[in-house]
Amino acid sequence: MKKTLFLLLFALSLTGFSQISGTLRGKILEENQSPLFGATVVLEGTSFGAITDELGQFSIPNIPPGTYTIQAGYLGFTPQTVFNFQIKSVGTPPLNFVLLEASEALDEVVLALSPIKRPKETPLSTQSLSAVEIANYPGSNNDVVQVAQTLPGVSPSIGGFRNDLIIRGGAPNEVVYYLDGIEIPNINHFSTQGSAGGPVGMLNVSFISDVRLSASAFGAQYNNPLSGVLQFTQRDVNPEGFAGNFRLSASEAALTLETPLSVNKDNGAVKTDVLFSVRRSYLQFLFELIGLPIRPDYWDYQYKLNHKIDAYNSLSFVGLGSIDKFTVALPEDPTPEQQATFDQVPFINQNSNTVGVTWKRRFKDQNGFMEMSLSNNSLWNTYSEYNDNASQTGLRFQNDALESETKLRVAVNRFDKAWKWSHGFHLQRAFYENSTLNTLAGFNYNTTLDFINYGVFTQGSKNFFKDRLAFSVGFRMDGDTFTKGSNLLKTFSPRVSASYSLAPSWKLNGTAGVYYKIPPYTMLGFQNASQEFLNQDLDYTRSTHLVLGVEKILNPAARLSLEGFYKYYSDYPVSLEDGVSMANKGAGFEVLGNEAIASVGQGKAYGLELLWQQKLTDRFFGIFSYTYFYSTFSGLDPQVFRPSVWDSRHLASFTTGYKLPRNWEVSARHRFAAATPFVPTDVAQTTQVYPQIILDYDRLGSEKLDPFNQLDIRIDKKWFYKKMALDFFIELQNALASANPQPPSYGLSRDASGLPVNPRSLFQIPIEEGSVIPSFGIVIDF
Repeated sequence: MKKTLFLLLFALSLTGFSQISGTLRGKILEENQSPLFGATVVLEGTSFGAITDELGQFSIPNIPPGTYTIQAGYLGFTPQTVFNFQIKSVGTPPLNFVLLEASEALDEVVLALSPIKRPKETPLSTQSLSAVEIANYPGSNNDVVQVAQTLPGVSPSIGGFRNDLIIRGGAPNEVVYYLDGIEIPNINHFSTQGSAGGPVGMLNVSFISDVRLSASAFGAQYNNPLSGVLQFTQRDVNPEGFAGNFRLSASEAALTLETPLSVNKDNGAVKTDVLFSVRRSYLQFLFELIGLPIRPDYWDYQYKLNHKIDAYNSLSFVGLGSIDKFTVALPEDPTPEQQATFDQVPFINQNSNTVGVTWKRRFKDQNGFMEMSLSNNSLWNTYSEYNDNASQTGLRFQNDALESETKLRVAVNRFDKAWKWSHGFHLQRAFYENSTLNTLAGFNYNTTLDFINYGVFTQGSKNFFKDRLAFSVGFRMDGDTFTKGSNLLKTFSPRVSASYSLAPSWKLNGTAGVYYKIPPYTMLGFQNASQEFLNQDLDYTRSTHLVLGVEKILNPAARLSLEGFYKYYSDYPVSLEDGVSMANKGAGFEVLGNEAIASVGQGKAYGLELLWQQKLTDRFFGIFSYTYFYSTFSGLDPQVFRPSVWDSRHLASFTTGYKLPRNWEVSARHRFAAATPFVPTDVAQTTQVYPQIILDYDRLGSEKLDPFNQLDIRIDKKWFYKKMALDFFIELQNALASANPQPPSYGLSRDASGLPVNPRSLFQIPIEEGSVIPSFGIVIDF
């Protein structure tokens, strides 16, 4: 029987692919969201193509499965090219284009087009990844947020196992996240409250069509970014009928389902459709099997429902949520290292949920559109530390909190005489409830915050000199009803950006802007023993950006760029207890900001960034980046700057892939970060209060970690059948077996029977040697 099954599968794998085909569907729109009738779509290097109908839709059937470069064009509009798009026999997502109108006065010199599409307000410091690049990214374990960590200027977290986005020397909580225009404050499982990082991302890779990271020149519609805006765009539902996707990897299983729900009787177009997924981790079983004392357990869900009301109005509902439980269990015969891990790790019960609806209205005069979003995001977090994890007694710290935000965002986009204007506002109710116990610091309080946060913005952009100069200018202002002295004028944040074509293939890009961020609720809600809000007078943190860069378009699929950047921070939160900038915290399992704070800190992050990128051409793609930077922050004395814990000075990453015949693909990712400062442990104090670890912030920068150096390799093999597409992959994470750089850690010395020795003392846990981590997975489209 087994032999028969093997022969059948082998025969299927040899089936001629000429009998199997896929279909590409999608639509082409103008920037004002109007459909383009008569636009062309072609698969480069083939005879396949189509022309859009009156709804802007196209369909190209009978395409042999494989990877293609696809171009859309229309007379009077700038053509757009999508590289490395995978056509499958089953499960090919729709492909949509938005074409920009070209200048009426065409230059005699044709300007080269960058392979990266960017809006005028963000002409530099922006990278994007397509769905195929994300899905097949080596070393990411299908984690969309982990993929973003490899983008230029992003430092690896300490230990390299968390999804903190540390951009150009900034802190982990300086990035904002958006999913289809809905803000998602928490995109990681077991996230650090007050920050955003965590060990595992929540987003399902099967939903995502595009990821875009901006490290500067932020659009005025975004509030609270200091170092980055990470935007996730979800794909459309396949209009042909019910379909699904099942993914099994070394750590989780995920099921995704999609289907149209109703059809317009007049034109046959899909009126309502839905995309839904659920994902389950089994890391807790694997960790138990290999003897690790930690037990991370999580579920998550994600959905998207679209409803087209009429030709001018549509609704989009999105949802994302998780159920997280982090516990510990001691093996029967623990090693000293396992015992120390068991002693120190916290218990975390965390649920998060985001729901939102966006109403998009296209104006009948064809001159613009309006988007109105109403959303709510909530985080329930119970974080507990015990002196005795075995019996869960001796509670020394507990944070039991609820964060909830209800947001109304309105943005109106108008196109008037070659200008694009965008203006709008946001109104937000913030609710924060927290019960905190800290026996070492000697406080126990309950707090409730309920206040309004608000902001307005406007931005305009236009091309000049026959499209040689792209110019954008804008501002936003924010305020709230809780912090003392808050008003809109106090946070006036102007920004300007420009891109000038020096020659057909050379561009000079620049931006300058001021950005503000409200302190996190963990800081605002902190109270003393008298139940007084100690941090109510905190200022918004300010970050001023100056970036100048030059870009060379090597060919339609490749570019080379060099950027110089400078960020200056003021009114940065500083810990009164530790005397250190809060920029040095927030990348671990903790609650960030639950302490007395002063807005007296300053910071500087500056450097150079080199980037080479080659989109898929002749079966090869690659991206290389190198960043040389300084990152320094002051503490209570604003005149004394010290290197931050992210100040590695040198960052490098290289990702590449090659498409082999018969649907094989090999890809690799290499990341490097030079020696990074860390905060040593105060061994004397830790000995007295163990298992609590006390860090000596006075010695910040006196010691450095070894360089971070990791190579990941992935091999994919795809099979295509009439009713199913299959992708099997193997990964070798840390293929060089490099040791994972971590600060020295300590455990309590015990005798042969496992009891603490007297007098108490600590031992340093040996640093583990590096090892190759093999992994595999399978993805089935049906």
